[in-house]
Amino acid sequence: MTVREALAEATAALERAGVPSPGVDAEWLLAHVLGVRRSELHSATLDGGLDDFRSLVHRRAQREPLAYILGEWGFRGLTLAVDPRVLIPRPETEAVVERCLALLEGVEDPVVLDIGAGSGAIALTIADERPDARVVGTDTSPGALEVAEANRERARLPDRVRFVQGDLVAGEKGPFDVVVSNPPYVSPHELRELEPELRREPAEALVGVGRHRAVAEAAREVLRPGGVLVLEVGDGQACDVSPTLVALGYRDVRISPDLAGRQRVVDGTRR
Repeated sequence: MTVREALAEATAALERAGVPSPGVDAEWLLAHVLGVRRSELHSATLDGGLDDFRSLVHRRAQREPLAYILGEWGFRGLTLAVDPRVLIPRPETEAVVERCLALLEGVEDPVVLDIGAGSGAIALTIADERPDARVVGTDTSPGALEVAEANRERARLPDRVRFVQGDLVAGEKGPFDVVVSNPPYVSPHELRELEPELRREPAEALVGVGRHRAVAEAAREVLRPGGVLVLEVGDGQACDVSPTLVALGYRDVRISPDLAGRQRVVDGTRR
């Protein structure tokens, strides 16, 4: 069987399973098996990799997330290890990082706290793109922190990023220039309506009610005066989270769009 034929077979199988992007996913999986880039597939040969490829296609047809099958996922300039212990980094979270970096312009040697660090995507990207920054990431999940630590080594940032187990600020005192968080914000009844892939991700990092307020209250205690809290919110939640920040005493509350133009980032300044 040729590469072209293998891709056609896999694409058809994934399409029958309802996978949203069957052709692209088939290419990712075959490139992974063959150890080549997707752009190099046209000149590659299967070399006995057909059985392994079919095995991965079967997993994807069961709606296992592509990132978990590949074992890694790109986020801005980093390639991060991911597995079922952590959420898969998404483009909307890149907008959160972009907002943090904009707010840190002009701040020398910034100190940042990432609440609910997960894979470490936010914490590590900020440190990678701001070489003078020091970043602390907290998470309640030991498994997530193991992934984050592995990604810290991958990114070669052992000296400027530190991960701590615990809820919210996890005992960190600050003061911090920016506190950032992508907290759980999917309601329990919404979980049933999500794509099967999302339901395979860790529920404790996905499902939560009132977490934006809890993060904002905790951040207020460790931000320096004039420091900024940056939150990722669910689609349609910005109009609820913004007044919450105002009620908690944050000023200059602002809503920013993600890369798709949806209002997914809310920030406010500590008085």
